[in-house]
Amino acid sequence: MTNQTEKVAEPTKVLFEGRYRKLVRDLPQTIFYCPSCKGRGCEKCEGFGKLTKDSVQELIARVAMPWLKARRNKFHGAGREDMDVRMLGSGRPFVFEAMKCKRPMIDLEELRAEINRRNEGRIELLDFKFCNRKRVVELKETRCPKDYRARVRFEEEVLPRDIDRALSSLVEQGRLTVLQTTPSRVAHRRANIERERWIEIIEYEANASDWLVTLRSAHGTYIKEAISGESGRTKPSLSELLGSPCVCVELDVLNILEAENPK
Repeated sequence: MTNQTEKVAEPTKVLFEGRYRKLVRDLPQTIFYCPSCKGRGCEKCEGFGKLTKDSVQELIARVAMPWLKARRNKFHGAGREDMDVRMLGSGRPFVFEAMKCKRPMIDLEELRAEINRRNEGRIELLDFKFCNRKRVVELKETRCPKDYRARVRFEEEVLPRDIDRALSSLVEQGRLTVLQTTPSRVAHRRANIERERWIEIIEYEANASDWLVTLRSAHGTYIKEAISGESGRTKPSLSELLGSPCVCVELDVLNILEAENPK
């Protein structure tokens, strides 16, 4: 009897897309490597090489990688929100890319359900389907306006009726053009240039000592700085328009809207 050697499939690459909802404020989108040691481990990061235990990327990878029997992965988001910002609504589109997969054919619906089960209350994943590399390029090139809800706190005592009057005027004004110089908090990884963007104040309501302001903005707008002004790096800012210094103390992405320049 002749022994036959079973042919082993070549490791392959798998890409699948979906949308994620981020329900907590302490979770970055991708691995947050320590800026001091660049992932090698140091005293600042207590030897872990990163500044947060988890990320959306890692929560997906901890389930997907063993299922796919994969070696490495990349996470491609359609933009990103700050670590302390929730991503609500129908979620943010992303592509998860797994490399050197020995078991590329898996049930994506079962995978999605298992990741959601393990991370209930932290993330919710929607609409998984296989895709190709072209989809990554499309995500990176798409420019979508977004709706936000900001909790705004005034740094000086202001009469509620004055805030109400000013915000009501901004709602009526509609779209406002703003010029933003790269915020200092991201200047280490972004070109220090001035960008033209727009914002719209949609609605607002008083909430204890804060105000909840719903606004819409162009792709790439730095919302926290559009509110505070960051010492004039955004002009005009909500602080300037209201005539009183204010800051964004909490921020949620409510919706990612249709692309401004669909192809």
